[in-house]
This record gives sequence, C-alpha cells and structure tokens, in this order.
Amino acid sequence: MAKLDTVVALVTGGSRGIGKGIATALAAQGARVHVTGRSLSDGDHDGLVHHRIDHADDAQTEAAVDRVIAREGRLDILVNNAWPGYENMVEDGIYTWEQPLWDQPMWRWDAMIGVALRAAYCGSRPAARQMADQSGGLIVNISFWAARKFMQNAAYGISKAATDKLTADLATQLREHGIDAVSLYPGLVRTEAVMAAAEFFDMSNSESPAFQGLAIAHLFSDPARREKSGRTFTSAELALEYGYTDEDGYQPRPLTLETA
Repeated sequence: MAKLDTVVALVTGGSRGIGKGIATALAAQGARVHVTGRSLSDGDHDGLVHHRIDHADDAQTEAAVDRVIAREGRLDILVNNAWPGYENMVEDGIYTWEQPLWDQPMWRWDAMIGVALRAAYCGSRPAARQMADQSGGLIVNISFWAARKFMQNAAYGISKAATDKLTADLATQLREHGIDAVSLYPGLVRTEAVMAAAEFFDMSNSESPAFQGLAIAHLFSDPARREKSGRTFTSAELALEYGYTDEDGYQPRPLTLETA
C-alpha cells in the first residue's frame, strides 16, 4: 500500500466508533484527515482536523465539505459514516429496535433516512464537484447486510439498501470524472458501544475500528480500484485480497449474507 502523504480525506461522524477508527487509520498512513461530529471541538486534535457540525442540517454538511476544500485545496477521499440510527434503542425502559412495525418510532426513519442517508447524498455533492475538478477521488459509503436481508426492523434495511443504491448511481454518474464509489460493510466492530455490551456478543471474530480505515486506505491505493466502483465489499474480504491483518494480527473472517 502506498503512503497517503498527499491525500486529503473527510470522515463524517468521526468523533467515535467506526468513524474515529477510519480517521485515525488514514492519518496513520499519512493522510491529512478531517472529521465531523456533533460532540467535537473545532480545531486540530490528535492528528485530525475537527469540525463540529450537525448533519441534520444540510447547510452545515455542505459548509463542512467546503471548509475542507478551501483549507486543503483538494479532497481525495470522502467517507460517509455519520449515523444516528442506533441512538435511543431503549425508550422509557423498552428496547424498541425489534418492535413490530406498528410500534416502531417514526424518529428512527428520520434518523436513518432523513439524516444519515440525506447527509451522505448532501455531502457527496460538493465533494464530487471538487473531485471532478481534480479528475479523481473516492467516495466510501458505510453500509451493512441489512441492505440485502431483514435485520430487526424495516427502516434499517431501507436505509442501507438506499445507501448501496447511492453508491451504485454515484459510481455510474461520476465514472467519466475519474471518481469511484463503494459501499463498505464492517463486521462486528469493537466500538465503545459494542464493548460496553460485549457480554452479549460473540467477540471471537470481531474487528477493530481501525481495521475499517485500513480497508479504505488499501482500496484507495489500488491502481485497479475502478473495477470495484459501484460495488459492495466487507472490510474482511478486502483484507484477504490485499494481504493485511487487523492491528492485533488477527485475520477476521468475512461475513456473508447467511452468516451476518
């Protein structure tokens, strides 16, 4: 994998979890990395450039992308990771994630589709304009197997299926400008939230947050990445293809439609 010393990346939702892991991994490979989040303090911290914004506001999303471009003069990687869909899974002492359709709170639709999916579309617009001007770039949309099978609630599946459709259409429309787009499916990632409930998970095949960033770094460095544009990949299968392991030396097994 080539070093990313001349690469500028923007990771949305980078204050914690998968987003933070992606950002720190890209920075470790030499990239200049900007992150967005509602709980961040603006400025340069821990080798990353922080932008405190709320992706529920289109204007804030677009302004963050514009600030990155104005400061750096380019944008090579956009990772659409911001995801408020897992918030408030327990309301008034009731676990609502797996409730029947008629008991699902409508805020969940708004969070997953009105915020997360919309922010990915909204942020991709100014990012793609800059990438077209510089004749190249990579857009990565964080998605999951819920796009292909039912996983507890319908809004979740709809949001992920739409994310993958966004990836496919971006790849088709932006191909002539040298811009590639992929959906990345993490496995069970050792985020702060997962580790707080680790007793309820089988952690034997889990992945670090940074493992997701390594997948993106290797993909960006792949001279044949155009062949992957418009498609979906798991972090673990990219690791096998590109020949690297997680940061602890473990080689995660790729999940499949059957095992996810």
